[in-house]
Amino acid sequence: MTQTPRGGGPTASPRVRLVDVAREAGLSKTTVSAALNGTGRMSEAVRERAREAARRLGYRPNATARLLRAGHARLIGYAVGEFTTSPWAYLDSPYYARLTSATARAALQHGYALVMLPTSSDPGEWADLPLDAAIVADPMTGDPMVEDFIAARIPVFTDRSVEGRAGAYWVDIDTDAAVTGVLDHLRAEGARRIALVLPDTAIRFHAALTDSYRAWCAGHGAEPREELSSGPGNGPAIAAVERALSAAEPPDALLVASEASPPLILDAARRHGRTVPGDLLLVCVSEDAAAEHADPPVSTLSLQPARVAVAGVELLVAALESDGTEPTGRLVETRLEIRASSRRRPHGE
Repeated sequence: MTQTPRGGGPTASPRVRLVDVAREAGLSKTTVSAALNGTGRMSEAVRERAREAARRLGYRPNATARLLRAGHARLIGYAVGEFTTSPWAYLDSPYYARLTSATARAALQHGYALVMLPTSSDPGEWADLPLDAAIVADPMTGDPMVEDFIAARIPVFTDRSVEGRAGAYWVDIDTDAAVTGVLDHLRAEGARRIALVLPDTAIRFHAALTDSYRAWCAGHGAEPREELSSGPGNGPAIAAVERALSAAEPPDALLVASEASPPLILDAARRHGRTVPGDLLLVCVSEDAAAEHADPPVSTLSLQPARVAVAGVELLVAALESDGTEPTGRLVETRLEIRASSRRRPHGE
């Protein structure tokens, strides 16, 4: 049945997609496609279950469905969950740029191509693509995109938030060990008022980082000092750094987890009359190559995006090529590169 909008002629009802039939039948997209096309090995009961779901929903196959008759399309969808309001902004991030390129390279080495997807809760942007699997980097808490992939029986690789769920695979870092290592280093260099600058986003890494920071502060009798940046990019991150430095009792060390250019952070410190590392120690969670060449060189905590990418793609490909559904995951170690910005000068305390 069609509806007549206020301005004119009829509009067609929304088209039913293969993923809708798969969800209705409780089967994978590949199984539904084979059932509707009379191919594949399955019981007659399963085939009829798929056909009945298609009849109920009024599904009609399209050209994409025909691609699945030959088996895998060897396509892996890729999205970054953190940037929901600006879905392509992650391409400007040194971390996500490295993660994305390493993921594409690892996938291609296994014979799969990466399909770049905008971060969205609308399956209409990807439901008709013949995806064999999907990757959602740094999903938001309860990310609907992850939930849609799992519901459609599309194997998904993401962070540890999906641990134990069938068809979901994860690679993550030991955030507590990473944060504790940085804070212990700063304390050993004389810091007693360490401030944390991080994005105001609901992703697992930032929540775990905050928890580890607060626990460390409690264990060392230190007052937590946290500043949130309002969005991605240098502008919001530098604004948060400057707020931290403007406190009545300013910090003597910064751990900056909001991704920003290390030289710009040094400039912000100078504008506030602070010398690095003379009276302010600095460590950035960053993959920015400029950190090593800044004046002074900036210490960085690397989250090892290339290793995360390789491990995640290996898990997905192993699941695809063995038809496995058992959930599994891996932890990847971070790397703290200590440079001059977090070492006291000889005349320092």
